[in-house]
Amino acid sequence: MADWDVHSEHICRVCRSEGGPDKPLFHPCVCTGSIKFIHQECLVQWLKYSRKEFCELCNHRFSFTPIYSPDMPKRLPFQDIITGLLKSIGRAVRYWFHYTLVAFAWLGVVPLMACRIYRSLFTGSVSSLLTLPLDMLSTENIATDCLQGCFVVTCTLCAFISLVWLREQILHGGGPDWLDNENPANHQQRGNAAANQGAAAAGANQNGGNGQGAANQNGAEEDGEEDGEEDENEVNNQPQDEVNWNPIEWDRAAEELTWERLLGLDGSLVFLEHVFWVVSLNTLFILVFAFCPYHIGHFTIMGIKVNELVQASQFEGLVTTLTGYTVIALSLVVLHTLAALVKFNKSKRIIGLCYLVVKVALLVVVEIGIFPLICGWWLDICSLAMFDATLKDREKSFSNAPGTSMFIHWLVGMVYVFYFASFILLLREVLRPGVLWFLRNLNDPEFNPIQEMIHLPVLRHMRRFLASMVIFGTTVLLMLWLPVQLIKKMIPGFLPYHIMLSSDAPVSELSLELLLLQVVLPALLEQGHTRTWLKGLVRGWTVGVAWLLDLKSYLLGDSPEDTDGAERVAPNIILPAQPGQQGAAQVVQEELGNQGAAQEAEHQGGAEEAVDLLGHQGAALQAVNLLDQQEAAQDVEAPVGAVQHGAGHQGAAHGAAGHQGAAHGAAGHQGAAHVAAGHQGAAQAVGNLGAIHQALLHQGGPSGYQPFHKPSFFFIRMMLLFVLMWSTLFLASLVTLILPVFFGRMLMSLWMGSVRIHELYTAACGLYVCWVVLRLGAVLYQWIPQGWAAIMTKVKEWTLLALKSLMIAFLLIGVAPLLLGLLFELVVVAPLRVPLNQTPVFFPWQDWALGVLHAKIICAVTMMGPQWWLKNVMERVYNDGLRNMNLTFILTNLCIPVIGCLSMSLAAPYVVAKSIVPMFGVDFETENLVYRRIYPSLLTLLTFVGFCTMQVKQFRKLYEHIKNDKYLVGQRLVNYTRPES
Repeated sequence: MADWDVHSEHICRVCRSEGGPDKPLFHPCVCTGSIKFIHQECLVQWLKYSRKEFCELCNHRFSFTPIYSPDMPKRLPFQDIITGLLKSIGRAVRYWFHYTLVAFAWLGVVPLMACRIYRSLFTGSVSSLLTLPLDMLSTENIATDCLQGCFVVTCTLCAFISLVWLREQILHGGGPDWLDNENPANHQQRGNAAANQGAAAAGANQNGGNGQGAANQNGAEEDGEEDGEEDENEVNNQPQDEVNWNPIEWDRAAEELTWERLLGLDGSLVFLEHVFWVVSLNTLFILVFAFCPYHIGHFTIMGIKVNELVQASQFEGLVTTLTGYTVIALSLVVLHTLAALVKFNKSKRIIGLCYLVVKVALLVVVEIGIFPLICGWWLDICSLAMFDATLKDREKSFSNAPGTSMFIHWLVGMVYVFYFASFILLLREVLRPGVLWFLRNLNDPEFNPIQEMIHLPVLRHMRRFLASMVIFGTTVLLMLWLPVQLIKKMIPGFLPYHIMLSSDAPVSELSLELLLLQVVLPALLEQGHTRTWLKGLVRGWTVGVAWLLDLKSYLLGDSPEDTDGAERVAPNIILPAQPGQQGAAQVVQEELGNQGAAQEAEHQGGAEEAVDLLGHQGAALQAVNLLDQQEAAQDVEAPVGAVQHGAGHQGAAHGAAGHQGAAHGAAGHQGAAHVAAGHQGAAQAVGNLGAIHQALLHQGGPSGYQPFHKPSFFFIRMMLLFVLMWSTLFLASLVTLILPVFFGRMLMSLWMGSVRIHELYTAACGLYVCWVVLRLGAVLYQWIPQGWAAIMTKVKEWTLLALKSLMIAFLLIGVAPLLLGLLFELVVVAPLRVPLNQTPVFFPWQDWALGVLHAKIICAVTMMGPQWWLKNVMERVYNDGLRNMNLTFILTNLCIPVIGCLSMSLAAPYVVAKSIVPMFGVDFETENLVYRRIYPSLLTLLTFVGFCTMQVKQFRKLYEHIKNDKYLVGQRLVNYTRPES
């Protein structure tokens, strides 16, 4: 009884109840204290819920001991084993048939039907539609049709997902003003807030004394009241089912559908219904989004008689389809106008949504497809002289392979746009917040390009696209074409670059390309010092130019003390949006949607000018002149055209506020607010609004707009800044095109002699030399202030580390890849490519390059695989790093085992074939046969042994499964026992 009282003090960590004879407490893990004990039933329920087999606190794995029936024999009868084996085989066959049916349905039936339906629709004859059922059963070109059908299904699936995602964007982010105003519920819901802000704006206009603006606003309010009455009546007349419809209920019903059930991997045949619906949906999408636009575009092209030009483009189908979508968009504009005239509100909204879908699709094609393609072609044209090529060569290559040519140029353009945007992000970390106000901040979490495509009018996108072409094209001219022309004149023998894809040299291009792609470029691009150095160069250049032109306040900003003083010296400070009197400089700020990008404009001589500079892929430039001083322009898109809104005070500022909490007006979704007040009041209000608009997100830098001092002759200083900037970019491009290739050619000539190789390798070698020189310079710059004694100590440490690294590199980068490549050559390449009556010739350089590639693959697979000795050693070496390298550990646990295993794999078969086999007195043919086939034979033997070992393990698992299935009556939790010290 006393013992039971002691044990009764312990409680279960889950149910917090005591143990008893029927429900004893266990301590299955290392945990102590109040969470030491637990009931077995509570633990089992928790393990089922958490799907874990170990304690989440001490990470100790729980163990259970099986409890078998007392009548279980020591060994299972042979009949039980055969019965269990047959059941397992039957279950495996059933699953095999089911999964084969699933694979045949999804990878065979669906793609094949999609391909042949697509082909029959675009054949252009009625007979193809009539013979479609017979074409479905045809086995001709079935593999090719399945591959093409997979592409068609992928396109339709992406189109469906894009439509659903666009619908979510419109629901959560809202549509454009002209679409939202058509929705009576949204209009009524936003009516009160819009009326309050409209009343505030009206009061400001009355205080400002602008009679014309007040009159216009009163007229707008009267029209709004009439529209509001009509919309309210329509809302009241809606059916009750539409008002009470709750999409959450539909989402709850769809929660039960999982991927396993959808694809048929759960063992049921419900997926056959899903296959039918996928085929039907795929056919509908092909008909609506491919067939109709293509034929509309085809009839339009035939009507305007430009079919010869379209055929000459080598992409007749794509151009025709895009033409069809353009015609559809224009037709929707006309239909939307007619529906607005006859006041068919529901039809007008449906047509507006269709127009949004077509508009966003076309803009995505332009932004992601056409713009990078144009950049890629422009880069190629400007670099023709660098490779001694002509336009006829490019035209010939395009005619031979138009798809490949277009893809390569598009890829080059995408890389160019990406690095341009990356450089802009680096500039944001250096410059004063507000200097790059005309560029979109891609790091802004609120930045959403799809919302821009939805809300901004097509005219704005066209201006942005053209301005982007000017910016990107001018940059290419300045940094590529002009340096190439100067190099040709100043250094006649330096160009062109040698880019032959084949060579007669012993060193094959394949090996060098593998070496370049797998070793050189990854090691060079993964250096984090490169970005740090580039940022330091940009900062140093900015500081020097700011000191030279007295633009430190504008480029880098002022210290807090200078900023406080600047606020007191108002005439010498430029605020984000400071309205002045007529004839003085005025600033118009505009924000579009949730971009967080502000726009500034400075006006002199009484003319008001607004500069709209927004980025295309992070850097687009546009300029818009507003000639009317009394009308503030805000672009609000409607299919019938841009609608001009509002009239403001001449000295007032027009601010569009987004999500930051700025004023939202009733003029549209953009949140345009017209603020007109006295000079000081308007300056303060719009100044605060501008500070909000200039709150840009910087990576590791300050956020928010910072005021700056405006020095005298500011315009001339800015022009000099632009001249210095373009000159620096020109010189940087010139140095980049000359130095790496020059150093690389010098070093490669010492090795290859007079043989010219691909300039990619010379450029990579030269870049490594430049990187090493710069790295040594940076290290010496850090060490020199410490004194020569510290430098000598560092030199000794790094010399010892370099010797260790060279030894390890020689073994792991030199010897091990060479042995691995040679083993692969003997096991796979030589038996497949060299007949028995010929002697294989081995090239150590190629074998080493292939060994490097195979070593990288083996390392990647090892790190992703389960825990074993090689993975543990590699993880420890990686965690130790270069400076904490343990030479003894690496040699004994990595180098010696790996090199020893590879050496034995190469030497043992050779000894058997050349030493043991001749002792039996065989002829030369038999000896040669054994030598040539022993390596693949040993690989086959090892594979067979591994397969047998795996089958033995599987049979043991099957034996345990049969025993547990027939004789297991339960499991008992095992208490944790501490190991004896």
